[in-house]
Amino acid sequence: MEYAQARQLLTPTRPSMDDFFYSDWNINLYRGCSHGCIYCDSRSLCYHLDRFDTIRPKANALTLLERELRSKRRSGLVSMGAMSDPYNPLEKELRLTRGALELLLRYGFGAAYTTKSALCARDASLLADIGRRAPVRAELTITCAEDDLCLRIEPHVSPTSERLAALRALSDAGVFAGVWVNPVLPFLTDSEDNLIGVLRKSAGAGAQFAVCFFGMTLRSGNREYYFSALERDFPGVRDKYLKTFGNAYECPAPNARRLFELFQAECARLGLLWRFRDINEAMMKRQARQLSLWD
Repeated sequence: MEYAQARQLLTPTRPSMDDFFYSDWNINLYRGCSHGCIYCDSRSLCYHLDRFDTIRPKANALTLLERELRSKRRSGLVSMGAMSDPYNPLEKELRLTRGALELLLRYGFGAAYTTKSALCARDASLLADIGRRAPVRAELTITCAEDDLCLRIEPHVSPTSERLAALRALSDAGVFAGVWVNPVLPFLTDSEDNLIGVLRKSAGAGAQFAVCFFGMTLRSGNREYYFSALERDFPGVRDKYLKTFGNAYECPAPNARRLFELFQAECARLGLLWRFRDINEAMMKRQARQLSLWD
């Protein structure tokens, strides 16, 4: 097995209650991803990720993480999944993410992650244990309401139905969990039926929040990969992108305003939080209640 070298694991973030999901540090225990999502921004050349489709665990990741956690003068929330999925296929055997969660529990840190893998349900009880002493948040990316479209744009990952089952397992364990409905792909996943379907199925599986930006980004590297996939699997859609967006970085759904209105209304009806401040405050308040009950 090929390993990547790591000099540091904990990367400080700029924590915000209003602009994004709150975290104090980010870690990536793996380099690369095998999900094969046709839209992945991490393919962008600016990230300098060579052989992106090859997953490489980071050498001595847990030893390094424990050393860094012990050196911190204060605890905080550690997020996983910014550049690689913490529940990629190698995790089933290597258990680096599982080991990292155990270290976060031992040293009193909170935990959060973003994943497209149903494997995350394996650690539901561990995440719930962390939540008794520190904030926790599980974000499952769900872009498609139905498995058939999901498997065309995210070919090597747990289909939507399996992610929803994992979301239910997390929710049943008492974990604060929700969905990341990004990206919204113009002319592919930007239908009203798809958006409403994702929200209703997610709420039915116990989601407590949903976040959506109603578009996607394309940079050098991922643009070429995405357009090639469109030519192969969705004939004619690439031409729509070129006509509508040219080489623009931001590609909002043409019906973004209408989708946002539907999103707000459906979230209100389903009881889903969608503003970052509301989500972050709910996470913190939930942890405070857990701590009060635990003490």
